[in-house]
Amino acid sequence: MTRLPVFTGSRAPPEFSAPLPAMLPTLRSIPPGVAPRSQYLHGDDADHSHEFSTGLNGAMIEYIRKMDNVILTTVGIDIGSSTSHLMFARVHLRRKANSLSSQFVVISREILWRSPIVITPFTADNTIDAARLKVFIDEAYVSSGLRPEEIDTGAVILTGEAIKKTNAHAIADLFAEDAGKFVCASAGHHLECTLAANGSGAVAMSRKQGNVVLHVDIGGGTTKLALIERGEILGTCAIAVGGRLLVRSADGEVLRMDDTIVSVAQAHGISMALHGQARPDDVERIVVSLADAVIALIRQQPVASDAQDLFLTSLLPSVPKIDAVTFSGGVSEYIYGREAALFGDLGKPLAERIRAAFDSGVIAIPLADPGHGIRATVIGASQFTVQVSGKTIYLSDRALLPRHNIPVLAPHLDLDATIAVADIAAAIGLTLAQVEPDDERMLALALKWRGEPIYWRLRALADGLMLALAAYPVKRPAIVLIIDGDIAQTLAHILKGELGLTDELIAVDGIELRSYDYVDLGELILPANVVPVVIKSLLFSAGQ
Repeated sequence: MTRLPVFTGSRAPPEFSAPLPAMLPTLRSIPPGVAPRSQYLHGDDADHSHEFSTGLNGAMIEYIRKMDNVILTTVGIDIGSSTSHLMFARVHLRRKANSLSSQFVVISREILWRSPIVITPFTADNTIDAARLKVFIDEAYVSSGLRPEEIDTGAVILTGEAIKKTNAHAIADLFAEDAGKFVCASAGHHLECTLAANGSGAVAMSRKQGNVVLHVDIGGGTTKLALIERGEILGTCAIAVGGRLLVRSADGEVLRMDDTIVSVAQAHGISMALHGQARPDDVERIVVSLADAVIALIRQQPVASDAQDLFLTSLLPSVPKIDAVTFSGGVSEYIYGREAALFGDLGKPLAERIRAAFDSGVIAIPLADPGHGIRATVIGASQFTVQVSGKTIYLSDRALLPRHNIPVLAPHLDLDATIAVADIAAAIGLTLAQVEPDDERMLALALKWRGEPIYWRLRALADGLMLALAAYPVKRPAIVLIIDGDIAQTLAHILKGELGLTDELIAVDGIELRSYDYVDLGELILPANVVPVVIKSLLFSAGQ
């Protein structure tokens, strides 16, 4: 066996002659961040040598590497009003090298397999056919050569019709057996805009070119716009315009009709009913109304009165100049000429009218291709919603994880200089007061740490937290603290060990959140001692 000298001296101790399997328990017993104790390194003599066998040295190197590197096999599944598809990827995350940071960042991402794009199956009552969807997902695993047990984490992004409550629960049930790994995220309009803008490549394009890009994602039920300046999203907007709002058979029978179509048809005095006949000229008038609303938004002009009720969010902010417009979503495939087939819906005619506005100069802004079209959301889901925690986390009980759909509250705290206990308590109390008293779900407090992690500063923050929690009447399954700085473990020890907090406690750091985000906390990954975190918008929100 080859010997690799570590320390020089006169003789080698016998303890490193043990076979590799016998040494692994010793290696596993070394806590993350703690050097092996001296009895593993030397005997009592001052003059001696130590040698590691190749196998033992390799095991130690591998152990250290796993503490600073996390490689995850992930699946992103996009289920929308129009189409569904999934993608398997391998993501490599590495701990930041800069001092005092234990955050992990994505350093590489490899797409392992992409599924075909299928029309989302619906039943006769216009709800998603979960059984047929399961067949599609099962076939994807077989075709990809991957087994469910090989997947570390997954994000199921529901958009459009899929986010309606009955659909979302049915789809969530498909992944119930993998509750520790999979998360089912209903993408609210703003999150979907962000996913599409990132996944399409529009954000990267804006960052690289240093310009203003308006990204437009036209899916089956909605159009999502994101205004991007130098890689930063300034604002998002959603409007009920999509390619699958109306679906007809080859002979003109209306097979599917969204409420949006009913509204626009009534505004134009058009009579249209499910399973009735749709006249071509009536369909054209509806297409013109929907397309012109998108064209007006791109031109930063007011939409026509017949489309005023289509807005799902507030308007985009105005900017002096937009340098380029990019598209993604199913309709974008027609805009860029990558698709020609007809599916009995509005996708192609919508695209043709929007593209004609560019070609004729009605839209006097350059049209650019960001790189990804119909797969933009699933790419955004797999790359931009998953993070892992920092290393210095705290769990009072590992059985607390995994946890899903934890609403996030972000109190406005001034942690830059002197930390006033009374101010901390008041700010957190004001934030907790926003929650309905009968809401007993687990909540997460997102804290933005600033300044040095000096004991008296951490103690003041802990004192303020204790005062606020003591005045809060609702008993939670656990207190969840999610902090952007690397102080979670120290803060938790002060709360539990010094201040006598009796509640169960989860403290996670290295994650930045905002109020009204929702998070899923996955199972603890060892030996890196990190937690996968999926950040998403409202899930199963009221009224859906």
